[in-house]
Amino acid sequence: MMICRRLSFALLLSLCAPLWAAQKVDLDYHVRFLPESDQAEVSLTLEKGERVLSLAFDLGDKGDYSDFSADGEWIQESPQRGVWQPGQGVAKLSYRVRISQPRGDNRFDARMTEDWALLRGDHLVPSAQLRQEDKTELVARLQFELPKGWRGVETGWPRIGKNRFRIDNPQRKFDRPTGWILAGKIGTRRAKLGETDVTIAAPIGEGMRRMDILTLLTFVWREAQAVFPRDPAKLLIVGAGDPMWRGGLSASNSYYMHADRPLFSENGTSSLVHELVHVFSRIRARDRSDWITEGLAEYYAIELVRRAGGLSEERYQKVREQQVKWSKSVKSLRGNNVSGAVTARAVLLLQELDREIRQQTKGSTEPRSLDDVTRGLMRLDKASTKDFIEISENVMGGPSSVLASKLLR
Repeated sequence: MMICRRLSFALLLSLCAPLWAAQKVDLDYHVRFLPESDQAEVSLTLEKGERVLSLAFDLGDKGDYSDFSADGEWIQESPQRGVWQPGQGVAKLSYRVRISQPRGDNRFDARMTEDWALLRGDHLVPSAQLRQEDKTELVARLQFELPKGWRGVETGWPRIGKNRFRIDNPQRKFDRPTGWILAGKIGTRRAKLGETDVTIAAPIGEGMRRMDILTLLTFVWREAQAVFPRDPAKLLIVGAGDPMWRGGLSASNSYYMHADRPLFSENGTSSLVHELVHVFSRIRARDRSDWITEGLAEYYAIELVRRAGGLSEERYQKVREQQVKWSKSVKSLRGNNVSGAVTARAVLLLQELDREIRQQTKGSTEPRSLDDVTRGLMRLDKASTKDFIEISENVMGGPSSVLASKLLR
């Protein structure tokens, strides 16, 4: 009798499970690069189109997207906005997108040549507002079709087959292939650092110092892990030479560095470590508080190297002297898209705050530092100057004289 009751209970559970379990629907992206036209042909295929009510895409104002074709209905509401209402069953949306993105100064944010393509996946598949049936979970995969002679492709997502990747971002309902992508005749270096699979990739002949980059990352990795309690499953670093933009730019799982950027600048900081901090921390700012994200990234670009033994105390003080001179004219840290001088002044303030926190909590059962403030900021979706002050003073256990500065008004 007991066995029968258990079997009946198990049967009841199996019958009821679909009532609360999400229905998984495959979403397959297919990308075919077309170097001759500086475009890519992109398609999105839904296994069960009826589960998705609509996808409203933000197409931007550059006219990069064209040749839309859809199963169901494609509604071009304006040049900047298009809405896909998928049909029943297997439904497909396809279009073309221009790859190269000039900056206006004879530089490029993204570029495709006959031998390679370097771009952001965010541009391949634009952001979209998703409306779907309740209890629907999209399972996204990305497949590339490469031109003849192109050797391979790298993304910041886990590889699940030849030129195929799994896209899974728990923070989004609509998983799309965000982050940097490099395809073509490329060279790579790989390593396992902590729990993270790290890949350094660049087109062959572009002068990217892959082994130098990997060595520096290995040098500072443990110090970065000690500050940021986060182990990304994968990290991709890509780069190329001129005429690509001569800087660095991070995404959640990858970042770009120009091939000519030094591992350490003459001012004692490292763009490579700066962007690594952005990837690890994922701190974003609001309310004219970009000084927080850029200041912390630059602060740790110096501090992590110092803690790893790569910066002597004498050299550290010279770096501070340079920052004092550079930021002498700065009257306020508040604003969007902060300048290099503002960032330098933010670093000085953060160094002063770190000393203040250490002094105030010295001898307590739990000595604190700026690292504790940083970890608190990582829990926020976006941080304001007010948030920063509140977290800092909570960590310190009282008001901060450093943060009473006019710079933060």
